[in-house]
Amino acid sequence: MNNAAQNDPEPYQPIHSATAHTLPIRGLSYHVWSWGDAGLVRPDRPATVLLHGWMDVGASFQFLVDALAGTRYLLAPDWRGFGRTSRTTADSYWFADYYADLDALLDQLLPDQPIDLVGHSMGGNVATLYAGIRPSRIRRLVNLEGFGMPSPPSTEAPARYAKWLDQLKHPRGLRPYPTLAAVAERLRSNNPRLRADRAAWLAQHWAAQGDDGQFHLRSDPAHKSVNPVLHRAEESLACWRAITAPVLMIEGRQTLTPAQLSPHYTREEIEARLRHIPQLERAWIDDCGHMLHHDQPEQLATLIEHFLDRA
Repeated sequence: MNNAAQNDPEPYQPIHSATAHTLPIRGLSYHVWSWGDAGLVRPDRPATVLLHGWMDVGASFQFLVDALAGTRYLLAPDWRGFGRTSRTTADSYWFADYYADLDALLDQLLPDQPIDLVGHSMGGNVATLYAGIRPSRIRRLVNLEGFGMPSPPSTEAPARYAKWLDQLKHPRGLRPYPTLAAVAERLRSNNPRLRADRAAWLAQHWAAQGDDGQFHLRSDPAHKSVNPVLHRAEESLACWRAITAPVLMIEGRQTLTPAQLSPHYTREEIEARLRHIPQLERAWIDDCGHMLHHDQPEQLATLIEHFLDRA
């Protein structure tokens, strides 16, 4: 349902229609979008799995899918607690659960076959760790601004645990929106490069109308809570070093993400960590911020297809 005013833009019209799937995964009802079909899979062009980032949804890859050649079998899950996938009953979300969810999804949907894996932001971090955890499952990996995570000093542990305990006592909420047009406006305020028609289309997937008539984001507010356990870079780097697939990392020239990760994670440290990935290639897209698949899906598709199809 779209309550946008008459002068609001018509939503984007997808070129390739998505098919919705619901699977029982680790006690949750997991939602997965797919484009194309399994008949497109072949040894040199396996299924491609697209992993969205934090506070995003699998449908967010529609613009990228439409810019691709239409010759691949593509799947994009909604992570637990996002989109149309059910929420966990636990108090927090943990990266280990994302690895386990992805592992279980692949076992159900694409058993005993390698895949090409594309991940954005948080999804890029998950994809890159998973490629080292299960190297035989990944033929090629594309990391879209999954820079890894800051590793604060251990002296911050007491304050981090205290903050987490305080948040458990006072759970956070996400504010509702009166219309889908207001959701689209919020998306464009976060990313001015997002076209108005794309924002209007995304709003329908980012939010759903509740019994109160308001539009609520399809995200569990618990995702906003701090993780009580400090990240240990040594463990991530051990996984990165175990990757056997060729890796392409793509960044937007105008991204602000590395600066936002400071002070515990500088650009210099990011570059030092990336040197641990054995077969790493780099690419950059101009006039593009962190949301590469929203800002420049056509340029992104060209880079991805060239990398995945290269002999």
